[in-house]
Amino acid sequence: MTGVEAIVMGLVQGLTEFLPVSSSGHLTICKNLFGIESSNLSFEVAVHAATVLSTIVAFRSEIWDLIKGVFKLEMNPQKDYLFKIAVSMIPIFIVGVFCKDFVEELFGSGLAVVGFMLIVTSALLSLSEVMTRRQMARALQQANGYDHGGEVSECGKNIGYKEAFIIGLAQACAVLPGLSRSGSTISTGLMLGVKKSEVAKFSFLMVLVPILGEAFLELVGGEFGQASSGIGAMPLILGFVTAFLSGLFACKLMINLVRRARLWGFAIYCAIAGIACVIASF
Repeated sequence: MTGVEAIVMGLVQGLTEFLPVSSSGHLTICKNLFGIESSNLSFEVAVHAATVLSTIVAFRSEIWDLIKGVFKLEMNPQKDYLFKIAVSMIPIFIVGVFCKDFVEELFGSGLAVVGFMLIVTSALLSLSEVMTRRQMARALQQANGYDHGGEVSECGKNIGYKEAFIIGLAQACAVLPGLSRSGSTISTGLMLGVKKSEVAKFSFLMVLVPILGEAFLELVGGEFGQASSGIGAMPLILGFVTAFLSGLFACKLMINLVRRARLWGFAIYCAIAGIACVIASF
């Protein structure tokens, strides 16, 4: 892998990990378009570690608050939040244990599956936009009815254990190439009526442990030493830095976009990209 290819792949990984357009799908598209060979395991671990680090930096105050809550003896909101994250990880754990071979086969199935799943991502984003706007309209009508001058605070509810599990199911489904993880989890949370300010944060924090766990299993799986022999230090560094910087930018951008309920652009983009992939696969 050349330095330019590492930068391109790191940029794609960092941006698409957080934007609701599917990182796995776009990596597949990128490889097909430019003929990039990036099956090197050490590079995959490096760019995933970079996106994890960007999440930690973006939510450093929230993560520190959760860590402090763990060391308190009594039950507290921080521990309750961590338990909800643990519940959300149950579906992806089951998929990782029992469906790993099936998922790996799908990743080798080419652009057709990616295209169809991008179209599904578009449908999810569109549906969440419609439902969120309806929720806001109802909240505004209620505010007007109670003579609040037409002003309304953010509508929606906090994430409960049921919502955490359902969002976890969405994350488990998003192992399919082309089905955006952030798009699926955020859209599901919005359709469940979760507050916009809460759903993006939960979506990004809940993925930290699965990504770190997957990277750890790859490292101890006995293949890392063989995979690392085919790539130099400079492409690894370039890929890591590019993925971290682009991931940090995309993470902060996505938080602001979800708060403003502006996902239509991504829905249209995913639909166009999905249709193009399906056509190109024939």
